[in-house]
Amino acid sequence: MSAYDYEELGLVAGLEIHQQLDTSRKLFCECPTERREPAESTRTITRYLHPTKSELGELDDAALEESRVDREFEYLGFDTTCLVEEDDEPPSRLSREALDVTMQIAALLDMDVVDQAHVMRKLVIDGSNTSGFQRTTLVAQAGEISTSEGPVSIEDLLLEEESAQRVEATERGVRWSLDRLGIPLVEIGTGPDISSPAQAQEAAETIGMLLRSTGKVKRGLGTIRQDVNVSVADGARVEIKGVQALDQIDEIVRLEVQRQVELLEVRDRLQERDAVVGEPQDVTDVFADTDSGVIAGALSDGGEVRAVRLAGFDTLVGHELQPDRRLGTELSDHAKRHGAGGVFHTDELPAYGVIDEEVDALREAVDAGPEDAVALVADAPETAQLAIDAVAERARTAIAGVPEETRDALPDGTSRYLRPLPGAARMYPETDVPPVDPDPSEVEVPELLTEKTERYQTEYGLDAGLAEQVAYGRRFTLFESAVEEGVDPTLAANTLESTLTELRRDDVPVARLTDEHLLNLLLLVDDGDLAKEGIGDVLTVLAEEPDLTAEEAVEEAGLAGVGDDEVREAVAEVVERNADQVEEEGMGAFSGLMGEAMGALRGKADGGQVSDALREEIQKRA
Repeated sequence: MSAYDYEELGLVAGLEIHQQLDTSRKLFCECPTERREPAESTRTITRYLHPTKSELGELDDAALEESRVDREFEYLGFDTTCLVEEDDEPPSRLSREALDVTMQIAALLDMDVVDQAHVMRKLVIDGSNTSGFQRTTLVAQAGEISTSEGPVSIEDLLLEEESAQRVEATERGVRWSLDRLGIPLVEIGTGPDISSPAQAQEAAETIGMLLRSTGKVKRGLGTIRQDVNVSVADGARVEIKGVQALDQIDEIVRLEVQRQVELLEVRDRLQERDAVVGEPQDVTDVFADTDSGVIAGALSDGGEVRAVRLAGFDTLVGHELQPDRRLGTELSDHAKRHGAGGVFHTDELPAYGVIDEEVDALREAVDAGPEDAVALVADAPETAQLAIDAVAERARTAIAGVPEETRDALPDGTSRYLRPLPGAARMYPETDVPPVDPDPSEVEVPELLTEKTERYQTEYGLDAGLAEQVAYGRRFTLFESAVEEGVDPTLAANTLESTLTELRRDDVPVARLTDEHLLNLLLLVDDGDLAKEGIGDVLTVLAEEPDLTAEEAVEEAGLAGVGDDEVREAVAEVVERNADQVEEEGMGAFSGLMGEAMGALRGKADGGQVSDALREEIQKRA
């Protein structure tokens, strides 16, 4: 990809960060924010969703396009979900805990909290909400963060309910899981101040650090998502949704700039050729005896082939916009959005079983000349018509330039068409939930993770690397609780970061370990009831049998602490077995015998205790 002068291109970008909060209950009901496996569901419900008009009598374009695809939505309920998620019971009041965390975030972003927060409904009929809308409320505005390329404004901070989790596609639609629906979620929107991919990356990382500083955000895949808005001077605002990894934002912005630049080049060439898009036609007869498996399969099921003449588009449908994505791919995305499997076009034919004679007959059927391209769809009659109409409309926008739209982020940094940009018609007041009066004066501003890292070094004596690991890790609040209880800071830090990481790599199910397990285990070591050398073994037992207490796991592992007399007895036996070596080497035998002594005690005694006893026994025989 060519290097671009982003200032010359007039790049403008903004971010929307969506972060799940780690609260005790969901936003509008008392259900826990616990995630479940689909196999654990206890009931299912089925819904069909349709768009409704706003209070001004308007229909949102994005919702209208969703409604054109007739789909059945199935929802999995659990013993941890209730009638609120199923939209069979009114929501309760907004969670005060979630609001307090949101105000902490507002303070970290230097934002002004609103005097009164009103809950709104945002129209969503893709199936991700049983009600057909998402509840959202504006909490704060007018903030700012700093980046190395200048400040980035924060326009708004909203508190809203998370959507349901998509499980899989079904024959009739989509299956969703209700365990995620209603988890508190904050949405942070920056201003359009970002002028380079690197600045977008840095802004996202800064916001991510501020969010984690609260200690009240969920961690792991899917708990934070970024939407990126990108445009260049002659292009259009495009929203790219669902960026899962912060470190992918730089590439997402770079590749969207490339796509818009290439679309503008296509536009210029189409306009030079006076390109036009014809009306879709039925060309089924052309493929009556085709050997193309895709087309023949559609026709054998009673389908049709519909095609559209793209005058002046020859070679441009195959023009690459992003790596392995062409204008033809964009046409195909729109066809797929309307239920078709995809499109064929003459820039890639003959291929896929379509032969030269059929291409010539296709061109003749739609009156296509040498500079023209033809796109076709083979599917059930209604689907084929909807899909080819969508292809024709996308081709017309190519003549005009870059269309405003919402796109879906792909793992390689490219994106695909998702739906039109939503408009103001999708928002209207929520009448079931009363407004709340936030009071930011009651909120304690959290310590930043950068400040926490420095404090761990100066106050607890951790080295820089370990201090950063703990501060940015998932368990810094547990670390601080352990240290407050008297646990050695280095022991606590190494256990929570290094030991758990090593066990995870050995496929020990450490996700089953609770903060209570870990804290109680560290306290046992601090009290001398467990040698630190036995921590890994006991954690393994606890992970495999999480119903045990830490004390019970120590017994289960056979690592109950031993007294001084037992330690000296075990060490004396080791020295006796190696008497010749001790007489010959004296203290030189210490290192080799230390490992044997620790092995004999199997982690039941602290290394320092064993070391002292071994030195004394060797000195007796020296």
